Amino acid sequence: MAAPNPYKWFFETTTAVEGHAHALVRTLFALRTEFQQMEILETASYGKCLVLDGRIQSSVADDFIYHETLVHPAMILHPRPETALVVGGGEGATLREILRYPTVRRAVMVDIDRAVVEACRAHLPEMHRGAFDDPRVEVRHEDARGWLERTPERFDVAIVDLTEPLEAGPACLLFTREFYQLLHDRLTDHGTLALQAGMTKLGELEFYAAMARTVSAVFAFTAPYQSFIPCFGTPWGFVVAGKRDDPRALTPATVDARVAERVQGRLRFYDGLAQQHMLSLPVFLRDVVAGCQRVITDREPLIVG
Repeated sequence: MAAPNPYKWFFETTTAVEGHAHALVRTLFALRTEFQQMEILETASYGKCLVLDGRIQSSVADDFIYHETLVHPAMILHPRPETALVVGGGEGATLREILRYPTVRRAVMVDIDRAVVEACRAHLPEMHRGAFDDPRVEVRHEDARGWLERTPERFDVAIVDLTEPLEAGPACLLFTREFYQLLHDRLTDHGTLALQAGMTKLGELEFYAAMARTVSAVFAFTAPYQSFIPCFGTPWGFVVAGKRDDPRALTPATVDARVAERVQGRLRFYDGLAQQHMLSLPVFLRDVVAGCQRVITDREPLIVG
């Protein structure tokens, strides 16, 4: 007779009819913040994981895949990134990747949930690796849209790392054409943007396609892309955009040359071939994105089911 399984299990629902399970070693931290339920769990396969409202945001084992995928296409696209804005990004890993560029002299992170950031700072040093203490960094805990509407500051690169809007509320206004127009206006002449854009799995493509369509309604050059994130158990979508620079125009050799010139330390996931692969969407995804007419607006927001 087989020995009983010694683990408790964390089951994450990815859709209304699907999910996947993780063997749970222990719960390191749990808190109901003003804005969301958060946990920091240690899983048998992926180590520590940040979980918000029941959904894994990142894990220590594979956060390099997610965050290199998210950050570097926009940073490499810009001719010389010196200032960067992060919207969300509570773990500090998005900041970590931005700070690998010695040209960056200022990085502002705006995450409304102070409790999440403080818990990640205390319990997930493997992810932020001291990024919060870098003298180039300013962390603000307020509504990102309100702050952008007030600030005169402009940035070379903006990275949006937010959880999808699961219910109607203020978070929905960070996924609309009006918000991306605001970001566009706060970017410098060669400004670039990258954002996570939800799952790219069959049957769950409405949000991804609408995000790609909405960003393309604002920026001159856009490119949807994807990467498989192991701890999510599903491929994940992203969008990179430029005001004057086309991400599709970068050859693998150009990407590799810029990485070698600009980035401190060795990247574990991203390079020229990886970017070429991420941008090379399969036919069904290209068809869905090309056929989408939905532009997300303040008046007609999109809620993830």
